[in-house]
Amino acid sequence: MTQLEIKRSDFNQYMVPLFAPAAFIPVKGEGSRLWDQQGREYLDFAGGIAVNALGHAHPVAVQALTEQAQKLWHIGNGYTNEPVLRLAKQMVEHTFADKVFFCNSGAEANEAALKLARKVGLLSGIEGKNQIVAFHNSFHGRTLFTVSAGGQPKYSKDFAPLPEGIHHIAFNDLDAAKAVINEKTCAVIVEPVQGEGGVIPANLEFLKGLRQLCDETGAVLIFDEVQTGVGRTGSLYAYMNMGVTPDILTTAKALGGGFPIGAMLTTDQFANQYAVGDHGTTYGGNPLASAVAGAVFEFINRDSVLDGVQQRHEYYVEKLKQLNEKFDLFDEIRGAGLLIGCVLKTQYHGKAKDINTLCGEEGLLALIAGPNIIRFTPSLIIPFADIDEGLVRFEKALERFVVTQKG
Repeated sequence: MTQLEIKRSDFNQYMVPLFAPAAFIPVKGEGSRLWDQQGREYLDFAGGIAVNALGHAHPVAVQALTEQAQKLWHIGNGYTNEPVLRLAKQMVEHTFADKVFFCNSGAEANEAALKLARKVGLLSGIEGKNQIVAFHNSFHGRTLFTVSAGGQPKYSKDFAPLPEGIHHIAFNDLDAAKAVINEKTCAVIVEPVQGEGGVIPANLEFLKGLRQLCDETGAVLIFDEVQTGVGRTGSLYAYMNMGVTPDILTTAKALGGGFPIGAMLTTDQFANQYAVGDHGTTYGGNPLASAVAGAVFEFINRDSVLDGVQQRHEYYVEKLKQLNEKFDLFDEIRGAGLLIGCVLKTQYHGKAKDINTLCGEEGLLALIAGPNIIRFTPSLIIPFADIDEGLVRFEKALERFVVTQKG
């Protein structure tokens, strides 16, 4: 079957209906631009949901993949390999961590983290130290355990009975945390910036308070940096600019620049409480994924790239505020680095998807974060000219949206 024989209707015919993809099918990407089957060009402000940190087909990633593909693809977890050991060394040398566990996705990284926290609680000798504290509107993955930890019932309500012992409280509410976290708590899992939940940054005092509460009760503090990690907020990991160091950190998305990989980072204190056979993965630490991730990680972990993220953040925010002066659609432009949310005014609540659809029609890929927020997670090195062109297309989508609201 040739590519020309593939059409959008094939999705409905052959695929399990878990997604609602756009009407067009991208077939080629370069930098921050994509082309569909008909050759139409799109500016990419979505970045594969914060995954394509260097855009599409970046030479650094392509070269790493091509070179490794000619050597060794997969051998399983009965062996180790050079690319995964290099990557582990890189990540340990540039973070708080002493040890790394590699897997295939953010959900799997969080699964490993939550299981480790439960094991730590078990070994503490405190009866019933297995409670997990998470936050409303959080998102930690789609496995049964991680979707239960996530604070959005729409993702878990159809799959009961859910794993027990998980308590959800208000995000950025330290008093609520103090009321719940106690000696029975084995873990607190939190996103430094809630991505899927609305692009909401955590308050610094809130995170410092969580750190103190975990220290006082012996709970493990887990930072879910699946979306904020690997340069997304302008630092290698968001915790680095917050003065709060977690016990466990999870990372994925941008780590492979588009090649599936995830990781759980932790210290010797906690890593050594896992024993051989406690957890595992067939594909985790795959040589192909590790080689690409190593190249991407090294490229991003430079001042020129990380400083550029903050420069682009300021540029985006200023331009978006100018657009909002014209259309008056948004209450707030918020986020960190190149994780940006445009929060719709109350009268336009529920309309984010409509705007996102119009963006696609205007040749711009964007995202939503719930029904009320347009989300941008572009390449960390997107050219300023591409930002300008993408925002021109965004402006056209907003113009069309305003007309529909008046009609």
